[in-house]
Amino acid sequence: MQILYELRYPNRLSTKMLMALLALAFFAVLATTAIAGFLVYRIVKPQRTSTEINMASFPGRPEVLEFVVPGGAGGAEKREGWFFPGLRGAATIVLCHGYESSRGELLTLESALQDHQYNVFIFDFAAHGANGGISTLGYHEVDEVRAAVDVLAARPDLDPTRLGLWGYNMGAYAALREAENDKRIRALVLDSVYDEPKQMVKVGVERNGLGGFPLMVRAAQFSFEYLNYAHRDDPPVSKKLIALAGVPTLYIQAMDDPELAETTRQMFLKAPEPREQAIIPHGNFVSLGDEEKRAYENRVVSFFLVRLPPVGQHAR
Repeated sequence: MQILYELRYPNRLSTKMLMALLALAFFAVLATTAIAGFLVYRIVKPQRTSTEINMASFPGRPEVLEFVVPGGAGGAEKREGWFFPGLRGAATIVLCHGYESSRGELLTLESALQDHQYNVFIFDFAAHGANGGISTLGYHEVDEVRAAVDVLAARPDLDPTRLGLWGYNMGAYAALREAENDKRIRALVLDSVYDEPKQMVKVGVERNGLGGFPLMVRAAQFSFEYLNYAHRDDPPVSKKLIALAGVPTLYIQAMDDPELAETTRQMFLKAPEPREQAIIPHGNFVSLGDEEKRAYENRVVSFFLVRLPPVGQHAR
């Protein structure tokens, strides 16, 4: 009772200092939580950029292809992508853009692939390009990849058993999770892939310059996981990597992004054969200079040509 009385009506200097420290700690935690919540809002609602092209005049004869993603508002979300036809019956490559990017920023990579007779499909994820909503950094994006693959596989002019995926960070996570559960995916390029979406939250906090604040990263991850509570039991993608045995996979590790470079390296070490690794000095394809971009495109195209030839040969 004496202790409770002293805490309620502090008279001693030591008790007053303890109460001051407790109050300071309480307000520090409160401020951290508030800032983390704001950061998570910024992360799941990124600034959007949208690219429109004139279908009639753009090289490659693209067409708008619509598909429906289950699970959105009203039970479904409408999406559209750009389909660039290659050789009839040839393999198809789906390009999955990264966080804070859009389909329009992948047009040069698309052209490099189409020039080698591949069919190519690109689309915008939720909260990116012209699409509203929020980003789940991969949880729901895998449903978007699956819906795109389904609509492509249903086309009579494509081979539904020979599809490849390319993805960067968020797009790489979604592509990898889809490939682990879809035997139609026969080759993968994963650039700066991560094991769990909360790792991308850490990257987002650090890019905002707040990664050094005590508990900030953990508070942001907790807020993000609360928003995505329905996915609380989703295992890390590395748990099912064995499902990729026999699926050629290229892991691209960009050294100027240490956090994602390390997660990509760890994923490569855990991956089954056949696997390849490419270490590049600069990541984020859309921000590369012309020379680096051409080298990157050549590396990606060469991988697909060997591992998933456009025409009906068996991949080696």
